[in-house]
Amino acid sequence: MQRVPSSPRPGWRDTIAHQGLVFSETTDPATGISTSYWNEFACYELTMDEVDLLERTSENLHMMAKDAAGFLAEESLKPGSPFNLGIPREAIEYATVSLDRDDPSLYSRFDLIYSGNDGRPPRMLEYNADTPTGLVEAALIQWYWHEDVHLKAGVTGIDQWNGIHEELIAQWGRIDDHLGRLHGLRPHMYHFAYTDADDSGEDLMTTGYLMDTAIQAGLTSTLVEMKQLGLDRETARFTDGKNRHLEAIFKLYPWEEMMFEEFGPAICALKPDYWFQPAWTMFLSTKALSAALWHLYPNHPNLIPTYMYPDEARARHDTMGMSEYVIKPLHAREGANIELHGEGRHIVQPGGWGIEGYVIQEFCKLPDFTGSDHLHNRPVLGTWMVGDECYGLGIRESDGPITDYYCRFVPNRIRL
Repeated sequence: MQRVPSSPRPGWRDTIAHQGLVFSETTDPATGISTSYWNEFACYELTMDEVDLLERTSENLHMMAKDAAGFLAEESLKPGSPFNLGIPREAIEYATVSLDRDDPSLYSRFDLIYSGNDGRPPRMLEYNADTPTGLVEAALIQWYWHEDVHLKAGVTGIDQWNGIHEELIAQWGRIDDHLGRLHGLRPHMYHFAYTDADDSGEDLMTTGYLMDTAIQAGLTSTLVEMKQLGLDRETARFTDGKNRHLEAIFKLYPWEEMMFEEFGPAICALKPDYWFQPAWTMFLSTKALSAALWHLYPNHPNLIPTYMYPDEARARHDTMGMSEYVIKPLHAREGANIELHGEGRHIVQPGGWGIEGYVIQEFCKLPDFTGSDHLHNRPVLGTWMVGDECYGLGIRESDGPITDYYCRFVPNRIRL
């Protein structure tokens, strides 16, 4: 894998905004300085062998993660277990029922560390199978870039690892078939719920894009805000703002937050099978998954040593024998509240997470590619799963050792 300079397209900012990447600028609230999230001044070039390796690794990790979900379903309810997931018992019970039913998953994203240049295999930093974002740029925007820069220009010997869009459409068809078999009737309407708390527009565009893939699959769909959802207590069914019963719903909203809100207990009691992502992904969207995987598969080449980090261990600064390490809250996103001890530095990221618990993970230095556009470029490889199979790649890079809200998305290509 290498980072290759690329000439930006004329008017590329307007182009990507028109295509749906309305959140292409990131502004630092402390300084007011804006930086571009989308970076087409370079691209990452992979070989087919590297793509095959990343695909196999991701699919194997996904099956291991489902095994770990079963472990967490049992272990997290044992008195005194270190595997405390920071969610109510009834949420774990609902997630367990969902796992046992094998409720279908729509999509998910691994974050992997890999350079292709140091002889090390891909290693899993974390897994988000509940509310993964970065989808619009991975599935659509970088593909349009590939069309403009390579296909339309007649460049040969170049492709892109990207079958995400087509497979999402196909997966909606499989989900519709599944619900039809399960209930004897296919859903008349699919709801797609988002929260307006995100000012960037990313949540709305991601939810809207997924709704578009469902429409392309032939499913009648509508957009709704999470705050418009309610519960009809007479019928024990969930409703939208127009009092229509929900027959199938995708929500870009974390399960672990919903569990502590008004109708969290109701959804746990009813245990519906038509919410996506399914409830069992609560086991995969927590950093406790990494600790469970290391417990089940110690010294696995695609894993990083990770342990649950209870309060008493944090209080006595027990680093589990690691000289360089990262402390992560179970449910934080975008690098929030991470505490890093590595490369001779001690970094503490701000945020509002941590009350739910922590894990401690061995610090692994991200590869650093030089470039004419940025001096330091440290990529994290996001491999995209649709169902149980891997169909594409999205790469985010940062200047420093933590991939946070101010990272850059860089397109990929394959040298055939």
